[in-house]
Amino acid sequence: MTNADQSELDKFSQLAHRWWDPNSDFKPLHDINPLRLAWIDGCCSLAGRRVLDVGCGGGLLSEAMSAAGATVSGIDLSDRALSVARLHLLESGRSVDYRKISAEDLAVREAGSYDVVTCMELLEHVPDPRSMVGACAALVRPGGDVFFSTINRNPKAYLLAVIGAEYLLRMLPRGTHDYSRFIRPSELARWARQVGLDPRELRGMSYNPLSGRYSLVADTQVNFLFRAVRNA
Repeated sequence: MTNADQSELDKFSQLAHRWWDPNSDFKPLHDINPLRLAWIDGCCSLAGRRVLDVGCGGGLLSEAMSAAGATVSGIDLSDRALSVARLHLLESGRSVDYRKISAEDLAVREAGSYDVVTCMELLEHVPDPRSMVGACAALVRPGGDVFFSTINRNPKAYLLAVIGAEYLLRMLPRGTHDYSRFIRPSELARWARQVGLDPRELRGMSYNPLSGRYSLVADTQVNFLFRAVRNA
């Protein structure tokens, strides 16, 4: 069975037409995109790399990595999101190969084909995040980098990422996140090791409601970024 929750696909598909509006429900993604791009590029230098963006949605990160000089493929299971992503290429002039396919299915066809694999803000939305981690590990070449971002599971994360972001600040639509699907860094590190990935870096990402800016921090109790390298 496809590692996807249809209700999650439907939820984001209904918003897909607003993906590139920086003042829409996707504003947080627009705000963090430069930050996560700079982190990824700083870790592995994207120029000239073959990159796969798993769960690319409307293509925010995919296009940004293409602009940084990478050869980018983006995969997603939402027809509407992919349509928006392809349409935006006409405006931006970037080159991204968008495909509707699951990471698990692509891993069977193109194992070890990518220098870099990104899977951002996706693990907390799929039924089997461990399977997703395994697919990403299979898709990257030995020595290649895999990047994840997700949300920690603890009371602080619930208060800030759900109550704060969805109900108080209204940065995200209510129901965007299910706390039970949040993932602890220790869990992600364990899953990574089980599929041949060597954890290398863990960074937190915080939001300042006064300045409206995100920054990388040492505190990983809420949003965090995780980098691993495929063992040879």
